Amino acid sequence: MDGKPFYMIKFRTMHSDAEKHGQWTVPGDPRVTRVGHFLRRYSLDELPQFINVLIGDMSVVGPRPEQPKWVEHFSQQIPRYMRRHKEKAGITGWAQVNGLRGDTSIEERTRYDLYYIENWSLLLDIKIIVRTTLDILTGKQENAY
Repeated sequence: MDGKPFYMIKFRTMHSDAEKHGQWTVPGDPRVTRVGHFLRRYSLDELPQFINVLIGDMSVVGPRPEQPKWVEHFSQQIPRYMRRHKEKAGITGWAQVNGLRGDTSIEERTRYDLYYIENWSLLLDIKIIVRTTLDILTGKQENAY
């Protein structure tokens, strides 16, 4: 929030030297471990982030956080990108339930994040939580790799 970095807790799903071999996760990414593929497919790698929610660094729903190097890069290229950081980062968000996760357009993701911020309501949060839960239970996890 407000551009302040925090440590996000996740299960490791890639080999420890993954950043040496690429930056952005893509379909069939060889850096993802066999167990990691399963964890990502069912969003189980996100479960430890509930600890971040409990300590106040994150919210259940909100724009997904990015690594600081990407924030700097995207903030220079995408108008209003930094507006996403006026809210707490979320475990799930409007962009994610609309299929914008993984190797998808950051511009489009930003538009969805800004829509969420500008149209926030308790009902919208409930809708996102229900859609996320249904997507996980039915295995409909678009771009989960």
